[in-house]
Amino acid sequence: MAKLDILEYPDPRLRTVAKPVAEVDDRIRTLAKDMLETMYDAPGIGLAASQVNVHERVIVVDVSEDQTDPHVFINPEYEKLGNTIEYQEGCLSIPGFYEQVSRSDKIRVTALNTKGETFEMEADDLLAICIQHEIDHLDGKLFVDYLSNLKRNRIRKKLEKQHRMAVS
Repeated sequence: MAKLDILEYPDPRLRTVAKPVAEVDDRIRTLAKDMLETMYDAPGIGLAASQVNVHERVIVVDVSEDQTDPHVFINPEYEKLGNTIEYQEGCLSIPGFYEQVSRSDKIRVTALNTKGETFEMEADDLLAICIQHEIDHLDGKLFVDYLSNLKRNRIRKKLEKQHRMAVS
């Protein structure tokens, strides 16, 4: 497995809408394994292929305390089932920032697994929120898009300054 580089906001590649996976093959299975390794190493609880500059509809999620419950969703889609709640979110592509975002606390997700088989599952609480967050990435959307222009610009400017300082 290989650790992948995670794009950071405001990198414009994060705004690319991911294309559906046409065939679940060894390349996609390897991508999913590499994404899980990268997510665990970061450390994080979710990662979308878009965040590692692969613009295909693949996300990985593991909200367990001990990294023992990995989920891979290929071409995921979801429907909201629950109530809208506020939850403090962070993002590996927006390191160091956490803000309140409104999302559904329960969803039904349909996707392909790494064998190319369709499956459906219901998710609630943190797992539901994480899946919605990662699917947003596939659509070129970031959690800062739910914030006011003022907050979003403040975060962007701080990260741009950090990037400049890291380069010099």
